[in-house]
Amino acid sequence: MTAQVTAEGQRLFVGGAWVEPDGGHYEVVDPATEETVGWAPEASRDQVHAACAAAREAFGPWSRTTPQERAAVLARTAEIIGERFAPYAALAQAETGATTGTARGMQVGVGAARFRRYARVEDAEWAIPPQINEAGPMGKAGVMGALAVRQPVGVVTCITSYNNPWANPAGKIAPALAMGNTVVVKPAPQDPLSVYRMAEALEAAGAPAGVVNVVSGRAVEVGEAAVSSPDVDMVSFTGSTAVGQRIAEACGRDMKRQLMELGGKGAAVVFDDADLGSAVAGIGTTFSFYSGQICTAPTRVLAQRGVYDRLVEQLAVYAGRLKVGDPREASTVVGPVISAEHRDRVESYVETGRKEGAVVVAGGERPPYEKGFYVAPTLLADCANDMRVAREEIFGPVVCVIPFDEEEEGIALANDTDYGLIDYVWSGDVARAFRVARRLRAGGVGINTVGRNMEAPFGGFKMSGVGRDVGSYALHAYSEVQAIVWPG
Repeated sequence: MTAQVTAEGQRLFVGGAWVEPDGGHYEVVDPATEETVGWAPEASRDQVHAACAAAREAFGPWSRTTPQERAAVLARTAEIIGERFAPYAALAQAETGATTGTARGMQVGVGAARFRRYARVEDAEWAIPPQINEAGPMGKAGVMGALAVRQPVGVVTCITSYNNPWANPAGKIAPALAMGNTVVVKPAPQDPLSVYRMAEALEAAGAPAGVVNVVSGRAVEVGEAAVSSPDVDMVSFTGSTAVGQRIAEACGRDMKRQLMELGGKGAAVVFDDADLGSAVAGIGTTFSFYSGQICTAPTRVLAQRGVYDRLVEQLAVYAGRLKVGDPREASTVVGPVISAEHRDRVESYVETGRKEGAVVVAGGERPPYEKGFYVAPTLLADCANDMRVAREEIFGPVVCVIPFDEEEEGIALANDTDYGLIDYVWSGDVARAFRVARRLRAGGVGINTVGRNMEAPFGGFKMSGVGRDVGSYALHAYSEVQAIVWPG
């Protein structure tokens, strides 16, 4: 086996070999220190196509292995990640700027958990009740039996997001492999090195050559080649809606299957009878968790008039108490955002909110650090639902608060958005909370919580995506259903 990393930098993983990139290497920067973490490989279009071809060649043999054999590889991968947990978490933290708890628990920890989850063998076929057919043009009268069988889709291109280089790729790779697919992974350009460590673990676990391939690069043509290759049957993408639309157009031309987890602008509907402490703690995760770089964040708070002033005051206090700084320090709650460009983008939204008439009641100023891409947790009050800060995904530690009067108005405001990923309802009246939840046009709704059930389907309505994954739903997403019919 050739070395994975040379003095020049990381190598690509194509067809079971660690390959020098045609396009050389580019710098991966620590968002907290602006120091070099490592050198990521820049694949050429030909190398991406070679990865897709390798996945196509490996698909036949891999798809014919038993579910138990595939599960054993996934279980062993989880074990290897656990054995190498500390260096993997340190790399994830350096690439993303995540706090230590997030890097360990929510990035590498969740990544390992997802491989363990899909090492569980589940039935891929089920009987359909027999049908009694009358004699007719299709044949004699008789009883027809049927079986529905889940078959692998084929070669899956997995394009992953920068906010979690472990949980997001693992959530695609593990269920895809469990169903007998092979994969080509194109990680986000900001933090691809962790994904190569995942490929390293899969290789060590016994994944056959070509079953997993990883190709990275900053050039648009790298992703385009991974989507357009004729060897690819499906594209699984997590990222912005704008990029997702372009990928969907390309998939549509060739009728490729797709799974799209796109942007969000989660509404948190807080009623007068809500437990404010619970609401503030839940909404406050937007300020801290991944520094607001998470599509499920409750960034758009709809507060009923009777609780509006108190909620704004308590959210401002909460935001003001959060320590922003070096994510390696135990006391830090809010680390940096991913890049200088993204910091500038988030700050421009705050300035836009000011110009639109929003009141900055917390944050709004850049933290006084010489190095690092830091954004202060920012609360914008007195917003209206037609402001850009209320309609567009900011993807940073920024929350806007909008007042409403009656239940119907709150529901209408929550649904008046292009997005529909996850919304939230806080109310002491459980019956009302469930009633409102059913009327929200979102793929998921949290009632008095921002917590997740990791077996529940995940995905969005409207511009937030297409399809569902997580739990058994991911196995459905990475498979086709075949009907087998026979005379009884």
